[in-house]
Amino acid sequence: MDKSIEKLASARKLLKSSVEKSKALALSLEKTGPRLDEINQRLPSLEVAIRPIRAESDALSSVGGHINRAVVPAAAVLKVFDAIHGLEKSLSDPQFDLPGYLGVLKRLEEALRFWDITVVADSRFTSGLKNALMRLRELEDGEEKGRLDGGLLEAALERLENEFRRLLTENSVPLPMSSPTLSEQACIAPSPLPVAVIQKLQAILGRLIANDRLEKCISIYVEAGMLAFLQFGKTVTESKKDPVKLLKLLDIFASLNKLRLDFNRLFGGAACADIQNLTRDLIKRVIEGACEIFWELLVQVELQRHTPPPPDCSIPRVVTFITDYCNKLLGDEYKPILTQVLVIERSWKHEKYQDRILIGELLNLVKAIELNLETWSKGYEDAVSSYLFLMNNHWHLYKHLKGTKLGGLLGDSWLNEHEQYKEYYLTIYLRESWGKLPALLSREGLILFSGGRATARNLVKQRLKAFNEAFDEMYKKQANWVIMDKDLREKTCQIIIQTIVPVYRSYMQNYGPLVEQDSSA
Repeated sequence: MDKSIEKLASARKLLKSSVEKSKALALSLEKTGPRLDEINQRLPSLEVAIRPIRAESDALSSVGGHINRAVVPAAAVLKVFDAIHGLEKSLSDPQFDLPGYLGVLKRLEEALRFWDITVVADSRFTSGLKNALMRLRELEDGEEKGRLDGGLLEAALERLENEFRRLLTENSVPLPMSSPTLSEQACIAPSPLPVAVIQKLQAILGRLIANDRLEKCISIYVEAGMLAFLQFGKTVTESKKDPVKLLKLLDIFASLNKLRLDFNRLFGGAACADIQNLTRDLIKRVIEGACEIFWELLVQVELQRHTPPPPDCSIPRVVTFITDYCNKLLGDEYKPILTQVLVIERSWKHEKYQDRILIGELLNLVKAIELNLETWSKGYEDAVSSYLFLMNNHWHLYKHLKGTKLGGLLGDSWLNEHEQYKEYYLTIYLRESWGKLPALLSREGLILFSGGRATARNLVKQRLKAFNEAFDEMYKKQANWVIMDKDLREKTCQIIIQTIVPVYRSYMQNYGPLVEQDSSA
């Protein structure tokens, strides 16, 4: 009996638990109903979506190969992309490990080329991927290049350019270039570069040129001062022709010649044809311009012959200029350069250069100056002006050419001749001007005169008046005349004083008392 009651209680408990579960299940089903209705509504659209792949199993198996052909290139692209990111960590500082940096950069270029090849492997299956990568490449090359991982290759090349600039800057020295007719500018000319630096620059150039950055290389090179230098040279060749320009052209040619070795080592390849042509054109302009001016110097001096002489009887500018100019051209600084320029010019004409060509042309300039002086001396209205003019200029030729390169070519006899000319014209200048004044203080008639004191006083007054008037007139006339050389000027003044003062002092000592008490004295 007791066992039956226990079984009944257990059955009752189980039944109660089942009823509770049934109620929970009914509640859950009640909540699931709306979801089933939603799924039921979406079934038609899902059926349409999967209809293209509802095919026989053999048809579906044939698609597998095509899927693989599309997936494999995509996987390769991702693999290359990961490799590129790995290379980024390997990029060192080119200043401290240039070979390692260039090696990683070359691998990066190869990876990017492989990327391009992979992308175009099968355009039928990867056209979308290809278009996306092309868009990324456009962003990298354009204004939005920062969006593609900061432009790894772009950044690596920029660091290489900075190293190129650093090597040039640290191995260059300033070369001042100025002109009286052009604004002064400072240029930088590379010093003889060490072999190690040249090798580094060449290695960098190789990578930059391989990435179509030759123009950038050139722009960096000309920033250390080459652009300003080339522009300066071009401006000089196009400026007005005058003798000063010849010296500037020779300076430019000398600078280009110093640059030639380093320049050829840096830009000797076929890829640098543009800058080579630009430099060759400048050299041609410089040589042609310098030779044209040099051969026209004689004509320019001869044209000066028709101008009036200086009113102050001084030395014409062309005389001082040509004497200094010829000595510069014969000096150690310019003669080798001018000779080289003339040799090149003659070679272009298939002619042989001889040193006497340069010497002969400079001596012709001096002869032309001598003829100019003779012509100018005849342009004065009075002879005294002419004498002072010739005295000034003959002394200049003697003093400023004696002991110089040009003076050595002209010879001692030529120099002594001009010194003698100076003495000759000084003598006749004094004789025809100040030398005439003492005669106005004549003592004639005063010693033996018996007409009385009043008559003697009148003669003295007349002669003093004539002397003073002549002195004043001569002083007024010559006050603006110039004796350029200090030694000659002092010597001339001393001779004038010695010519006049002793005579005047003696005259006044003897006859001054006759007029000092006169009210009109």
